[in-house]
Amino acid sequence: MVKINPKARDLVSCRSMISRNPTFGVFYGENPLEAPFPLLLLEMSLVILISRVVRLLLKPLRQPRVVSDVIGGIIVGPTVLGRSRSFTMNVFSDQGSFLVHNLGIMGFIYFLFVSGVKMDLGMLKTSGRKHLTLAAFGVIAPLVSVTIVAVLIRTRLDHELQKGSSIWGIATSMSITAFPVLYPILRELNLLSSEIGRTALNVSIITDTIGITAVMAFEAAKQGEAKSMAALWYVVSLIGFMVFTVTVVRKTMSWILQRTPEGKPVGQVYIIFILLAVMVMALASDFFGAAIANGPLWLGLAIPDGPPLGSTIVDKCETIMMEIFMPFAYASVGLYIDLFRLSDYWSSLSPLFILTMTGYVTKFLATLLTAHFLEMPFRDGLTLSLIMSLRGQVEYLLYLHWMDLKMLKLPSFSLMVLVSTLMTAVATPLFSTLYNPTRPYMVNKRRTIQHTAPNAELHLVACIHDQESVSWLINLLEVSNPTLSSPFVVYALHLVELLGRATPIFIDHEKHEKQYGEANYATVHSALKYYQETRGDFVRIHPFTAVSPRKSMYQDICELALVKKATLIILPFHTGSIDMNGNISHLVNTNILDHAPCSVAILVDKAQQRSQLMSRSIRGSTYHFAVLFLGGADAREALAYADRMAGNPDVSITVIRFLTENYERDDGLEKKLDDGLVTWFWVKNEANEQVIYREVVVRNGEETVSAIHAMNNDLYDLWIVGRTHGINPTLLEGLAHWSENQELGVIGDYVASVDFSSTASVLVLQQQVLRGQRSASR
Repeated sequence: MVKINPKARDLVSCRSMISRNPTFGVFYGENPLEAPFPLLLLEMSLVILISRVVRLLLKPLRQPRVVSDVIGGIIVGPTVLGRSRSFTMNVFSDQGSFLVHNLGIMGFIYFLFVSGVKMDLGMLKTSGRKHLTLAAFGVIAPLVSVTIVAVLIRTRLDHELQKGSSIWGIATSMSITAFPVLYPILRELNLLSSEIGRTALNVSIITDTIGITAVMAFEAAKQGEAKSMAALWYVVSLIGFMVFTVTVVRKTMSWILQRTPEGKPVGQVYIIFILLAVMVMALASDFFGAAIANGPLWLGLAIPDGPPLGSTIVDKCETIMMEIFMPFAYASVGLYIDLFRLSDYWSSLSPLFILTMTGYVTKFLATLLTAHFLEMPFRDGLTLSLIMSLRGQVEYLLYLHWMDLKMLKLPSFSLMVLVSTLMTAVATPLFSTLYNPTRPYMVNKRRTIQHTAPNAELHLVACIHDQESVSWLINLLEVSNPTLSSPFVVYALHLVELLGRATPIFIDHEKHEKQYGEANYATVHSALKYYQETRGDFVRIHPFTAVSPRKSMYQDICELALVKKATLIILPFHTGSIDMNGNISHLVNTNILDHAPCSVAILVDKAQQRSQLMSRSIRGSTYHFAVLFLGGADAREALAYADRMAGNPDVSITVIRFLTENYERDDGLEKKLDDGLVTWFWVKNEANEQVIYREVVVRNGEETVSAIHAMNNDLYDLWIVGRTHGINPTLLEGLAHWSENQELGVIGDYVASVDFSSTASVLVLQQQVLRGQRSASR
């Protein structure tokens, strides 16, 4: 018999660890939760379900995912569900907690790895004075203030927190805003492509570089407290580990890229090898005392971001990491937190609370004052200050590491997690309310085809996906009749979806020779350059490339149109969503229609018609275009664009104006404007034998469709129509339920549909909506 010292009775806990799988289940008196795998399945279902429910409930409050997931983790912990002893013993016993904590660490490991893959350290070279100044003052001010306050109240801190290394660790954590925390929140709020979003990402990469160095110094100091030689061996192993990553790992990634054929995905065997290498690097960094998270992060940084390698890894890894492993990471944090017991320890926690609030307040004020010094608008500076106050996954992992080092006790850990989560929960809805990324695009000055002088330069922004998009753009430019007196200045923007990297890219190819991704991107720019050489007196083309997320792609387009004072944005229409080739989605078109600082044209280019137009232009035959004029601002813009085309001797224009019987339900002002433009158009082109004008009187939408259908005799090569604003509702009566593609409008969607059975392309125009009219037009 084993004798136990009575004094040690509270230190010994004996439990049976049943590892067998039940054979028959609960109906035979067996408890499935006594086996590890059924217990894991229950924990996984419970954690993910609670996280999803909390995320759904907090979404109207503009809370980021990290906040809702941490709250979900706290719910399964001793604060809520864990208060039930039976729940804890059956679901999150020692055995269950062991599974959760290990899966949580796996989640943190792969989260930092994927974040490293997305980071572009090359931004350090391109960071300007503004970014460096914001980063420097944003780090130095809280670092100094926290250190001073810690020294003043040192005697009131816990024993471990009184040490110099601990004070340094807390001060640096309060000073750094981690890129892996910032990026997902900005992506959720669709701010990656905004000016503030780009600034915040640049600053965070600089501060992360400082932060990694500070963490290394902290680890060395901590290891040197017990034994001075331990700090030396830590530094030696760290240097060796970094050299291995920079040389061997980086060269291996380059070798993989060399063996990958251009335009082809990276081989599956290489992806599996890299994902396994994440665990190997975590093991090696922990083995050498460099902290388990450093290895995966450095491995991610060694992998070239973007396609093909970085994008493939992110695509293969991100979903399972975020949806499966990370909920366990938050649950592992929540299992340590009991908010109801914090009040019992407040006397010992208050000094630590003072330190954390000193750090957050000082960082906020330092960033705000620095932004003011750099002459940033107050609202933008306030927004940036709130963004740089965000805390999340990196801090939670750091606090767990501090508990492993005995630097934090459970109450101190709970306080640090609670304060970090509250900072993010308060800051996120504030800056999402303060900063509207579309605000700069709303202008009061007219930028339309109709209001542009006939002999003035016409500035166009043309969006391109791939090589095929170049052909329709060239054809449209040719028939639009550029002349010496009214040349076209075309800003050709090549759109690429941001994959495998975190930071959007905007490239002006006249200033930088840099290409992005596959070789067909260079082919697009070569084709545009060749066309400009042949039409240099009439058309000037300036090529750009925008690499940005799907949700914020419209911001790059609108920003370019605003800066270049464009009159028209030309968009392609595709039935599919954005894919690896960069095809634009309905979401992007809709956002541009809502926020564009000028008029917008959407071209539905049909593949069969493209080849007909190409061959016809070579023969020098005449194009036949039909303008469906239903009235309103958009229809007037369509007629004004058709008027420019009418000057082309190879273009024949037929204008059909639809009127209601006895002018029923006509808006007086709109009709007056329509009559004025139609009269001007007809007087100007009366002598032009290739321009035909007719009027059709209809009583409802059915007769409107019938009249259009009667014109569908394969004679026309292009239908030109206004989108929606200002159309007499009688002309569309009974058709609203039929429309599927709102960005084309009811009539545009009809003539572009398969049911219309036309091989002709469709050009849908929307006239610029001014700032004061925007809310009324929605």
